[in-house]
Amino acid sequence: MQKVLIANRGEIAVRIIRACHDLGLQTVAVYSEADSEAMHVHHADEAICIGEAPSAKSYLKIPSIIAACEITHADAVHPGYGFLSENANFASICESCGLQFIGPNSKAIALLGDKAEAKATAKRVKCPVIPGSEGIVQDVEQGLKEARKFGYPIFIKAVAGGGGKGIRIANNDDDFAKKFLGARTEAEAAFNNPDVYLEKMIVNPRHVEVQIAGDTHGNYVYLGERDCTIQRRRQKLIEETPSPKVDPAMRKKLGECAIAIVRAAGYHSVGTVEFLLDEQNNFYFMEVNTRIQVEHTITEELTGIDLVQLQLRIARGEKLPFKQKDITFTGHIFELRINAENPSQNFAPSPGVLEHYIPPGGPHVRIDSACYGGYRIPPNYDSMIAKLIIKGKNREEAIAHAKRALREFHISGVHTTIPFHQYMLDDTRFLTHDYTIGYIDQLIESGCTFTR
Repeated sequence: MQKVLIANRGEIAVRIIRACHDLGLQTVAVYSEADSEAMHVHHADEAICIGEAPSAKSYLKIPSIIAACEITHADAVHPGYGFLSENANFASICESCGLQFIGPNSKAIALLGDKAEAKATAKRVKCPVIPGSEGIVQDVEQGLKEARKFGYPIFIKAVAGGGGKGIRIANNDDDFAKKFLGARTEAEAAFNNPDVYLEKMIVNPRHVEVQIAGDTHGNYVYLGERDCTIQRRRQKLIEETPSPKVDPAMRKKLGECAIAIVRAAGYHSVGTVEFLLDEQNNFYFMEVNTRIQVEHTITEELTGIDLVQLQLRIARGEKLPFKQKDITFTGHIFELRINAENPSQNFAPSPGVLEHYIPPGGPHVRIDSACYGGYRIPPNYDSMIAKLIIKGKNREEAIAHAKRALREFHISGVHTTIPFHQYMLDDTRFLTHDYTIGYIDQLIESGCTFTR
């Protein structure tokens, strides 16, 4: 591996370029017409335009990405997150073209990307799973029989799902047919695959995920958990590690289950195994994300391990440079997603020019961003402006540092989620970690505008 093409954009593309340069690797940025002035274009050694602004005509266009590799003589592809990062077909094409796909192999992506197969794999290794259908549900009649078997409320989920798409909740028989057809229609539109399965809805859950890494030599470790419970419509807004709800004994159980699942799938890279915790703190396997996560940053700060460099090293065939007993956790870390959205208007998108962009600094503060003053946030992609990563020796100190950093973060020209985060850091239920996945949606429904 000598030259890495980054098949992505934004802050994750910048993050990957930096990791490559630290390892002495050359980089190639690809960009759409809307991203000609993007930071990742300027930071890479080479850059090549691959199409028009819509992602279907650029960042999701596999032939253009492969052609860019040929033109620049790149011998490896890093997919980042989103776009083609969990597309088994893309990974397979890279493999067949002699390109090193920086992530798990296409077979592992296909197995774990199929939610039903992933669940079956978890069951085989004795990991607790949420009760649900055995595989794909073909029609409404079969679905009703399955739903009655384990009771409402029921999730109807796209097999190829992700990002909260292709999911509906049915509360009774009368509700089921409409929701079933709705989930299939959205799944077909979003993933070109209408297949769905059923899952018992865990009432008032928390969302906890485990970071894992595995090499091609049979070595695996888990790197602690991240609590991603603060979400809006299944989109994460705040992540933290360690989770306030996970003690050392549970951490060990979660980690061992996560490793058992990815080992059974023949998984070699970094990845994330996601779980739900119920009201009694029992955990259940949910899914595997076969890529680097947006929130990988807080695990890096907790462990001192550069996860993107680790991805690259594993792809080069290197062994993990540590064993489980070597992993240590230090402090408490938050990631606050600063998005171009208006929290007082139900988080409406707010694209536009960043007239002022002055990020915070000082001790215990890390900013991962691809923005600068004068940069235009395009309406075509994710609205993220920056990831604000904050560390403290404990949760209380981390919150204090976060408040200071948010006061220093000056952005004008677009609305941002900074007021939301300032509200949350004074919210009693957040401070006492007394909340579940639906908390933010409940606040919105009550008329909360996240102003102080």
